[in-house]
Amino acid sequence: MLNEPTIDKLRALRLGAMVSAWEEQQRSAEVVALGFDERFAMLVEAEWCARENKRVGRALKEAKLRLSQACIEDVQYGARRELDKAVVRQLASCRWVREHQAVLITGATGTGKTYLACALAHQACRSGFRASYRRAPRLFDELRLARADGSYPKLLARFARADVLVIDDFAIAPITDTERRDLLEILEDRHEARATIITSQIDPKHWYDYLTDPTTADAICDRVLHTAHRVALKGPSRRKPAADAQ
Repeated sequence: MLNEPTIDKLRALRLGAMVSAWEEQQRSAEVVALGFDERFAMLVEAEWCARENKRVGRALKEAKLRLSQACIEDVQYGARRELDKAVVRQLASCRWVREHQAVLITGATGTGKTYLACALAHQACRSGFRASYRRAPRLFDELRLARADGSYPKLLARFARADVLVIDDFAIAPITDTERRDLLEILEDRHEARATIITSQIDPKHWYDYLTDPTTADAICDRVLHTAHRVALKGPSRRKPAADAQ
């Protein structure tokens, strides 16, 4: 049995989960009967899980996902959505994050674009990456205010550091010249260096027309569209009663 000095040392080493797991073991005759290696492995696993849960919790808090509870396991695959399980399974591996690629999620309002985007960002956090979520209108407002108070370069650098940047509701409103330039700056920093998720009601083939300025549109589309994973959600709004939205 561990004595008090040993327990105190474990706590001093910030191994509190291991101490709690050991105390739990002492209350189970079946566990006490196990060999040293098995019991020690269980203690290490308890400490690792506790630290991993804290890490994921911090990552999700920092990400500020609009739907913080969204997760890959709860994604719905109703026939009318035409959402391919194999595609979602591939994205859930986070290989696209490691390879610094983009994911474009399109569909009509209410089809679950934000949920899927947040679920992918959540999965990235669970896999050890850092994510950041912004709705496009608020992203541009934030950049405009940062330009006014002199923190614009610092804000751009913060977005550039995020392993996954979610830009939700892109092209929901007309875009200004300044917003086009801001978007290009963000995407330029992330091109082949970080991963990006963009959701929009507008099909990517119409983005060029939406961006209007040919030079900037070429630059933005070149950095996003050519190698992006595309997910087009269909079906009725999922905000309707469940019986109508399947």
